[in-house]
Amino acid sequence: MTYIIIFITVLTSILALNNREFFLKMDLRPYSVFNNGEWWRVITHALIHGGYPHLFVNMLVLWSFGQNVEHIFKLQSTAGVISNPHLAYIILYLGGVALAGLFDVFKFRRNPNYSSIGASAAVSAVVFTSIFYSPMNMLYLFAVIPIPGILFGVMYLAFESYSTRKRSDGVNHYAHIIGAVYGFIFPLLLNSSQIDIFLNAFKF
Repeated sequence: MTYIIIFITVLTSILALNNREFFLKMDLRPYSVFNNGEWWRVITHALIHGGYPHLFVNMLVLWSFGQNVEHIFKLQSTAGVISNPHLAYIILYLGGVALAGLFDVFKFRRNPNYSSIGASAAVSAVVFTSIFYSPMNMLYLFAVIPIPGILFGVMYLAFESYSTRKRSDGVNHYAHIIGAVYGFIFPLLLNSSQIDIFLNAFKF
């Protein structure tokens, strides 16, 4: 599924970057969603990006963590913990997109100038699901400093929470936070007994 999502996202992002009309039909505009009923934007905004660096970073992170989460879901399915690993992955990804999108719709519904794009919420959801299953695995801060995944997660949320007060950077930090929190609790939504996986990771 990870490769399929990456392929579709790269394709639609390239198309949007070269076709302004297509871009304007896909981005998340809360005012248009709320007032004109253009609810598809809640999902389609994750299929386009603001530039090739934005697209590359999101897809690289998704590729890095998505395969791991898919593998874990398959193992959990084999163990009888979850029923359908492919469906679980799709719900994880699209759920992150939808929740972040709906938050924007209701927060910015009266702002005709607000727009948001990118798969960051969904990617954050995948990353934090990976952290849930392996909280002590090392992730690399600034791609150099190894730290436990759970510590990385706390630092990430702290940074994003701080950054929500600085809207001038043009980044939708709310989407990052919503996607991350959703991704972290998602395994419990599939099966609450999975809390043991998280807690057992801290036993030495």
